[in-house]
Amino acid sequence: MKYSYIKPRKKSVISSELHLIFSFFTITLLMLFLTYSFLLFKDYRFAQNKKDIDQKMLELESSVQKMNAQITFIEKEVLLSERISTKNTVLKDSIANLFDLVPQRITLSQATLLKNGLILHGVTPNKDVYNFMLQAPLRSIFHRTYSSFYESDNGWLRFVSTNYIDEEELALESPSYEEKKEVGDED
Repeated sequence: MKYSYIKPRKKSVISSELHLIFSFFTITLLMLFLTYSFLLFKDYRFAQNKKDIDQKMLELESSVQKMNAQITFIEKEVLLSERISTKNTVLKDSIANLFDLVPQRITLSQATLLKNGLILHGVTPNKDVYNFMLQAPLRSIFHRTYSSFYESDNGWLRFVSTNYIDEEELALESPSYEEKKEVGDED
């Protein structure tokens, strides 16, 4: 016999509302766990990127220091080459001026250019021509001038003229020496 007109339903311990709540909690916990895992991964990647960037920065700093050292070296080389070029130009002009200084009646056979002097070997018709035409200009340039004469077969005189510039007097005459002295006195 039946006491009800509807068919009885099966009853479970977990109702559909409870089942829905557990599903939402599970999904929420899963989402929190996934979010936490994602943030851990991003934090790890950020730390790795930071280490890589720090390493690259150290490499760049060392390469910049190397480049600065190379630039300094190249600048020194440029200054040295300019100094050498200037000295060569001055030497070339000095040699040209030296040969312009020698009169036509005197013949040079050898000219030796020293760091602080000049040695000339040549032939002159007599001592007076040498003294008035060559020795006078040499004395105006050099601080010490010595000459010796030897008679040659044709009656002319061979000469050796040794001329020196004193380094101490040259340093005293130059304006840069006075400037250095003044700068040194200020210290």
